[in-house]
Amino acid sequence: MAEQTALPESTGTPGAIAAGPPGPAAEIRPDKPDAAVVRDALGVGIAVGLSGFAFGVTSAGSGLSLLQTCVLSLLVFTGASQFALVGALAAGGNPYTAAAGAFFLGVRNAFYGLRLSQLLALPRAVRPFAAHWVIDETTAVTLPQPTRRAARIGFTVTGLTLYVLWNLTTLVGALGAEALGDTDAWGLDAASPAVFLALLAPMLKSTTERVTAGLAVLLALALLPVLPAGVPVLLSALAAPVVLFLMGRTKRGPGTEKGSATQRKKGERLS
Repeated sequence: MAEQTALPESTGTPGAIAAGPPGPAAEIRPDKPDAAVVRDALGVGIAVGLSGFAFGVTSAGSGLSLLQTCVLSLLVFTGASQFALVGALAAGGNPYTAAAGAFFLGVRNAFYGLRLSQLLALPRAVRPFAAHWVIDETTAVTLPQPTRRAARIGFTVTGLTLYVLWNLTTLVGALGAEALGDTDAWGLDAASPAVFLALLAPMLKSTTERVTAGLAVLLALALLPVLPAGVPVLLSALAAPVVLFLMGRTKRGPGTEKGSATQRKKGERLS
């Protein structure tokens, strides 16, 4: 019998799962047909997979060989990190700095893996292979699914489609880079970030998430002219603790301080 394990109720954060089992009154989302999951997964996999052509062209235009370009897509397989690496190299950045920036940008996939491991509950023998497909797009398709079966289908179809197409189009892009001439004039390096933003935008549901994203963009743009390539993206992550700190200050406003003072006075009278 097909497994139809319902995922626990969301806690308000996109993709978050409640710590305990849902109570009797918890709302369980209805099952989603397998065909609908496959359709959504194929749509994302094909749309993003085709942008591998842009990476192939950009990488070849940055001076990487055909073999280096293809190995990056086969083994790294995280578009934003790949674009960051070749972009930093093309800007004349130090190879070690470029690699470090790409590495830290790819660390986000480890946090995706923590969430997806709970949702998918894959056998131990499969997890090392599935880990290679833990990226932005597979996470975006997997998290909203209402059942474990749907989550597994979404993850598998998205990962397989994207991996095959990304590597094929990377090869085609690297081979056709010479025919395109000046790759910068085409603006193909913006294709992958644009797709990523299109996937990310619907997940920014709360004001806090939107403010954090906006501040991160402003930080990256402000630091771009004065710091080496790849570093502004890393430092834009500071937007999250800044927003959380300001939110904490707002919640601990004058009203809170007055309440605390009143409680202290009551305690002094009682003593």
